[in-house]
Amino acid sequence: MLSSINFQEILSAFIVLFAVIDIIGSIPIIINLKQSGRSLNCTKATILSFLLMTAFFFAGEILLQLFQVDIASFAVAGAFIIFLMSLEMILDIEIFKNQGPIKEATLVPLVFPLLAGPGSFTTLLSLRAEFAAINIVIALVLNMAWVYVVLSITGRIEHLLGKGGIYMLRKFFGIILLAIAVRLFTANISQLMSQLTEN
Repeated sequence: MLSSINFQEILSAFIVLFAVIDIIGSIPIIINLKQSGRSLNCTKATILSFLLMTAFFFAGEILLQLFQVDIASFAVAGAFIIFLMSLEMILDIEIFKNQGPIKEATLVPLVFPLLAGPGSFTTLLSLRAEFAAINIVIALVLNMAWVYVVLSITGRIEHLLGKGGIYMLRKFFGIILLAIAVRLFTANISQLMSQLTEN
């Protein structure tokens, strides 16, 4: 397993997950939750998010097999989800509406759907079509460490970047996500087409 460690893959997976989790873009939401008097447990949120995403990363493929869906097909579906998420970030529109009951800020909406949401789950399985599992897990661990740091110093980051800085970062990573969606789609649709021609 150690021989499969590839720093280029770790970096690529880290950037993808960084853009999808978008903890910087979530800072305004987190600040709003704190200002409304709702307590947030940074450690609990980070650990729960990591456990949820890790569980789905390893058990998600088994679930797909139950429904007779291969990784390439899921990656193409994931490309559409990531594409829509990028549109949200670039165009300032809300496509994925969070209409579930919000009872505790740490679990909902912080852990789910802000950190470990449909976008993160889809991206993790989509990445398996391209990278070794060990590299994706390392990238996820690094992202969770970054999430913990950001959650701990949210106020200082907002003061440092300002609303304009956070806004620009969100737009930048929206474009990155759009490019990732296109790459995921083109890389896996060709594989699916070749499978169809063989059959």
